[in-house]
Amino acid sequence: MSEGFTIAIDGPAAAGKGTVSKAVAAHFGFAHLDTGLLYRAVGAKVLAGIDATDAARGLVAEDLEDDSLRTPAVAQAASKAAVIADVRAALLDFQRSFAARSGGAVLDGRDIGTVICPEAPVKLFITASAEVRAKRRFAELAGRGIEDSFEAVLADVKARDARDMERVEAPLKPAADAVVIDTSDLTIEQAVAAAVEVVLKASQR
Repeated sequence: MSEGFTIAIDGPAAAGKGTVSKAVAAHFGFAHLDTGLLYRAVGAKVLAGIDATDAARGLVAEDLEDDSLRTPAVAQAASKAAVIADVRAALLDFQRSFAARSGGAVLDGRDIGTVICPEAPVKLFITASAEVRAKRRFAELAGRGIEDSFEAVLADVKARDARDMERVEAPLKPAADAVVIDTSDLTIEQAVAAAVEVVLKASQR
């Protein structure tokens, strides 16, 4: 596998793309970037009263290490910030520079295969039903001591899907040549194995 090999992984919230991406990166010894953290960091700054575009332009690596980035409120703010064209433009160069690094890179997000790295030799779209994803998110929140009803979590998942898929700038959708992996009925191990198999086949072309 040549240096600079890029793996683009997209998909909706709680489909398992983060888990799969980290495992694939570890398997091949590639660097990994959860691009959603960039938008969460912007969302956190918006909640603190900073303009979204200003927040995106002033983002630094340390902003991605804030433990509060995983809260539902930040997730909502991130999703809203992500529809702003100037915010997406401000974060574009950061993501493309990461993708081009030597030694290989795995990027996961909403528009990696369609906008950020359309020439990536491997594009995956990790998905699952809204109900399955809501169950996963509900369990995750409960495990962190965050109380919410399943109905509210499901409504939030569906609202984020609609916002991500219907936005004008870089809507969430599989790239034309992406391999779709539905994790609804897969274990983590099965999903990772499926992704690794796709990468290995692509590297042998």
